[in-house]
Amino acid sequence: MQLSRRGMLAAALVAGAAGVAAPAFAAAKKGSPGTVHGASFLLRNVLLETGYRREGTDVVGTETAKASVLVRDGKIAAILAADAPAPAGTTVRDGAGMLLLPSFRDMHIHLDKTFYGGPWVPPRKRTGGIRGQIVLEQTLLPQMLPTLEERAGRLVDLLQSNGTTFARSQCNVDPVIGTKHVELLKHALDQRADGFGHEIVAFPQHGFISADLIPTMRAAMAAGATHVGGIDPTTLDGGMEKSVDAMMQIALDMNKGVDIHLHEPGASGIAAIGRITDTVAHEPSLRGKVTISHAFSMMSLPVPEMEELAVRLASQQISVASTLPFGGRVMPIPVLLDQGVKVYTGTDSVEDHWSVFGSGDVLEKAKLACQLYGWSDEYGISQSLKIATGGPTPLDAAGRQAWPKAGDAADMVLVPASCSAEAVARLSPRKAVFHAGNLVAGTLGAEAI
Repeated sequence: MQLSRRGMLAAALVAGAAGVAAPAFAAAKKGSPGTVHGASFLLRNVLLETGYRREGTDVVGTETAKASVLVRDGKIAAILAADAPAPAGTTVRDGAGMLLLPSFRDMHIHLDKTFYGGPWVPPRKRTGGIRGQIVLEQTLLPQMLPTLEERAGRLVDLLQSNGTTFARSQCNVDPVIGTKHVELLKHALDQRADGFGHEIVAFPQHGFISADLIPTMRAAMAAGATHVGGIDPTTLDGGMEKSVDAMMQIALDMNKGVDIHLHEPGASGIAAIGRITDTVAHEPSLRGKVTISHAFSMMSLPVPEMEELAVRLASQQISVASTLPFGGRVMPIPVLLDQGVKVYTGTDSVEDHWSVFGSGDVLEKAKLACQLYGWSDEYGISQSLKIATGGPTPLDAAGRQAWPKAGDAADMVLVPASCSAEAVARLSPRKAVFHAGNLVAGTLGAEAI
């Protein structure tokens, strides 16, 4: 969306009246709307992990070797010897001996509500918990609409600079703004398809049933949202069965995924997880398409009950997206992973009215997981990379080379590190970031042959 000077001034005046500064933004980088055009080149002089070095059964290091990676039309075509000649006419890029890793995925973020890239907005003391924040949004979000695309673009720039080339963004749908956030965010992200992949969750922040949002949520799906969202069905939406059933029914009717914000603790949260799981068991078409975000109620379960729940979730291919909260209790991520549950992470709020502390760096989440769960040796730190990538790691659990392989998307990041464990522990700088082979952040030398 192109903003006129008058539009920007109007937005600033309205925001100023509410005591919130309206940032001024440069235009976001744009690509070809909705279409990914993959690049082709030979990436020479990169470091790939080849296996673990062991003493007995203990992993004491990571083996690596130099290689060249041939990229064709945005996919990895072949892994070649370090000194392999380039095919005629192929552009050659120099990886400068850096470690090649899969790029990262931020699976829970709010691109539509950020203040990132603009002037500092003083955070306010919260009153009234989640409901108090929702009341604030009823005034704030309409004021921010004129700059949504610019703000989201700036935040995507930050994610890319941190090695992230895919995000699943929660996106408000509510009685005040309707589906406008979904429409604007989809437009902004479609313009950047060459450099950034995305999914959009229509997020009923104000409630699903209590706010009478079923028709609006269906409209959001038609407008391009990929997932039906939800929010605390008992403590906020006022009726667990009706709320969960409406969410799941829309997903079935419109062939969409599901991603619910489930903050509520204790028995009511576990009951909601149970109803969601039962629904997927009865509707196998939903398997692999349902994510439970936050899932704080899992922190209250004894280990045997948590293991049983994790087995059920894995059997229905239900994933969990966690921001890895820390405090008196922590999320049972190791139990979920041990039972085969896919665990994603995200940076959630990045400088918005919910929190000003988000960094937009999911590699930090992998490091945090190591600290929280005692993954302190070479093996544990190395395998924690899956927290940032959404699954892929250069070496699998047995130490076999698993990435990159021919046919993989050329979604890659180069870091000055000797191995994954070092990259996580030291949060190594992301020197070059690729999406579908397109260089989207950082710089590399190149020459045509």
